[in-house]
Amino acid sequence: MPLVRSLSVTSLNGLPQWEDEDLPVEDLLLFEVAWEVTNKVGGIYTVIQTKAKITLDEWGENYFLIGPYFEHNVKTQVEVCEPPNGAVKKAMESMRTSGCQVYFGRWLIEGSPYVVLFDIGSAAWNLDRWKGEFWDASQIGIPYHDREANDVLIFGSLTAWFFKELSDQFEDKPNIIAHFHEWQAGPGLILCRSRKIPVATIFTTHATLLGRYLCAASIDFYNHLDQFDIDKEAGERQIYHRYCMERASVHCAHVFTTVSQITAIEAEHMLKRTADVVTPNGLNIKKFSAMHEFQNLHATCKARIQEFVRGHFYGHLDFNLERTLFFFIAGRYEFSNKGADMFLEALSRLNFLLRVHRSDVTVVVFFIMPANTNNFNVETLKGQAVRKQLWDTAHLLKEKFGKKLYDALLRGEIPDMSKIIDRDDLTIIKRAIYSTQRQGLPPVTTHNMIDDSTDPILSTIRRIGLFNNRTDRVKVILHPEFLSSTSPLLPMDYEEFVRGCHLGVFPSYYEPWGYTPAECTVMGIPSVTTNLSGFGCFMQEHVADPAAYGIYIVDRRFRSPDESCNQLTQFLYGFCQQSRRQRIVQRNRTERLSDLLDWRYLGRFYMHARHLALSRTFPEKFVLEPNAPPKTEGFRYPRPPSVPPSPSVSQHNSPHQSDEELDEEDERYDEDEEAERDRQNIKAPFSLSAVPDGKKKQHGEYRN
Repeated sequence: MPLVRSLSVTSLNGLPQWEDEDLPVEDLLLFEVAWEVTNKVGGIYTVIQTKAKITLDEWGENYFLIGPYFEHNVKTQVEVCEPPNGAVKKAMESMRTSGCQVYFGRWLIEGSPYVVLFDIGSAAWNLDRWKGEFWDASQIGIPYHDREANDVLIFGSLTAWFFKELSDQFEDKPNIIAHFHEWQAGPGLILCRSRKIPVATIFTTHATLLGRYLCAASIDFYNHLDQFDIDKEAGERQIYHRYCMERASVHCAHVFTTVSQITAIEAEHMLKRTADVVTPNGLNIKKFSAMHEFQNLHATCKARIQEFVRGHFYGHLDFNLERTLFFFIAGRYEFSNKGADMFLEALSRLNFLLRVHRSDVTVVVFFIMPANTNNFNVETLKGQAVRKQLWDTAHLLKEKFGKKLYDALLRGEIPDMSKIIDRDDLTIIKRAIYSTQRQGLPPVTTHNMIDDSTDPILSTIRRIGLFNNRTDRVKVILHPEFLSSTSPLLPMDYEEFVRGCHLGVFPSYYEPWGYTPAECTVMGIPSVTTNLSGFGCFMQEHVADPAAYGIYIVDRRFRSPDESCNQLTQFLYGFCQQSRRQRIVQRNRTERLSDLLDWRYLGRFYMHARHLALSRTFPEKFVLEPNAPPKTEGFRYPRPPSVPPSPSVSQHNSPHQSDEELDEEDERYDEDEEAERDRQNIKAPFSLSAVPDGKKKQHGEYRN
């Protein structure tokens, strides 16, 4: 039967429609296999969790997820039930009779997909036998001391066993598609292929194993992609067996995909196979009915951050919070990979520029990067206590003043301030003022770090001298813990915090995709990324002028470290020069880009991968149409023909605004009209070279 693209995707805010005949999903079963199914470890959990709804809409009852069983996760995330599919139920019962514990249920996330979970511990007695079978199939040996690799092999053997039991029940149909994520799911794919189980296989790498290790060691990675002795590097890091599993999975799969173009280049050198399809990561986008609603959320959440800042900087709060911008960086504590080193250097230069130009703008920067701590910093807790005490005092006095003022007005008298404020009230006011005095500077960290003398962020702060002095226009706060609404310091969830900030800064050196800037985009918050991150490459491909839409892309691929840092500083300084009205316009534009990151749009890339796998596995049944795109090309947003002018070109020539400009902030513009103008200017599909004109195609020129 001819194989065509299946899901009808309606136009998303101007994105061209993509409508084709439906794939015969009633004759197919789709399984996604990952170590992070119901088991949150990293970003793959977010990918699978958010993609489940759109996949379920397409596949219905024929979509299943396979993962490891962990009791504490199942109790809180899974509703155990009986499989509705008779073949799946029979395969599970066959495994159970052989002594393996298999669980089935609905994962309690959006869409509630079916999950099949294997209890690794119940099958551990087979480990030695399965190690031998894996060696016979792949010539890969797994050391006994690598517990994770041993667990992964048990999981893979159970997965292959399950597919064998399932496929033995089918003759002609339904056909099975198995999509494996990352090296932890790889052994199952290798065993399926070696045992010739009739399954169409897809393997997705979200980041190469060796690439992450090499970048963590501050090696000049992109300059030397074609020069690494891969086996030697993996052996020196004692991950050779893991690397072999990953590479074998890549070569065994019918279709190999990566999450970004930059990762595809990396995989071509690290894993020696070119990606068949690039499958970018998306999010479930929930639009507000009115444009101003997310702007109101920004104002509400910003007010809560301002309250924290009032307490943290008590005694040194000599800057105007209405002229204060909140920047942040968040993610795993990978100092160089996440670009925290370059960000701090750029902040030092930004501080110098703001002081030299006597700017009245203050920047408070948050580092949300979990690290080892003892407990909350006492000085930070004291600051919030002082703030709360002052708030209570002010409200107490306000009630007393209000009653006396009310009585005076009822008597028809002009209030005598000497009678309204008595000596006791003055004493309370003076005590409140004295309580805001502090001996030292506001702390740069909210927690007591276990090893602050060698902590990379704190060491760099000491070197560049950003100690939150009164004269500093850039203030730094390290929050070495994930945000939580139950925190006594900053009681906000991550989403609320992001909405309250003005700019997310993620100048990563190694970032296969980058969910943090993507999350900023869907919340309408501008962000800084790089052309070495998957997200940055994706935006360069899909948007003609990313900066006009609030996506600032630092060139870390073709510039030296100092040039990249200067470019980042220019982005930050330019953002500080924007008026409030310009920031509102830019947030509206940023939020409109969220359609590009919607799984309703990006899900088509996964569809194409499945179509390709079926045509390669069952060529006598499925034929991929010749006019089907060999690669998934995007649609390019043009630069917005905006009124008022684009923030990217209408910044002030000096840090001081004119009176005319201040008056302009009150002008109104039609947000819907501008959005419609943007949508009407969407261009046709195009192909974009990843290398700037005039440059020889290479993997990098500088390590920075």
